[in-house]
Amino acid sequence: MNLKISGALVAVSAALFSTSSNAALLFDPYIGLGFGIGSATIFVDDDNATDNAQSFSATAGFDIPILRVELEYDYMTPKDTKLHLGLINAYAKLPTTTIQPYIGAGIGTVFDGDMNGTDIEKVTAYQGMLGITFNIHVLPLKIDVEGRVMYLPNIYDIANIAPDILQYEGRLKLRYIF
Repeated sequence: MNLKISGALVAVSAALFSTSSNAALLFDPYIGLGFGIGSATIFVDDDNATDNAQSFSATAGFDIPILRVELEYDYMTPKDTKLHLGLINAYAKLPTTTIQPYIGAGIGTVFDGDMNGTDIEKVTAYQGMLGITFNIHVLPLKIDVEGRVMYLPNIYDIANIAPDILQYEGRLKLRYIF
């Protein structure tokens, strides 16, 4: 066997069968970015309106074999609305190697926002997630594909009008494992 063939075999073996250097750690810290697109429904008394919505997120957290805990910053843009949210999320997942289904829930607050010129602050937000993580073994990356529902009750109260927002979307997230 010549040197070129054996070198190619070593390179292919290293690419296919290696794992990241942190594979033995119990807690894998990570950072991530995400994008979501879907719809948002704004409920006001007996009336509601649905329109397109999107979100952008940044996360930092710990990935544990059957749990994942993270802090999330979210920027959401339902119709005529811009919201900045801070959330804490917890996920339960199957401890498989390549494809990991998970379910999660989160709670947080809107710390800055605007809806039709009305300032929005200190509104509690609730979310539920269901998804699949794809683990890329040769790189310290994980890709999450998930569905998310977020509920924001009584985002403001002016003249006894207190609208709620229900945003539901599909999301794609990329996480870098340290």
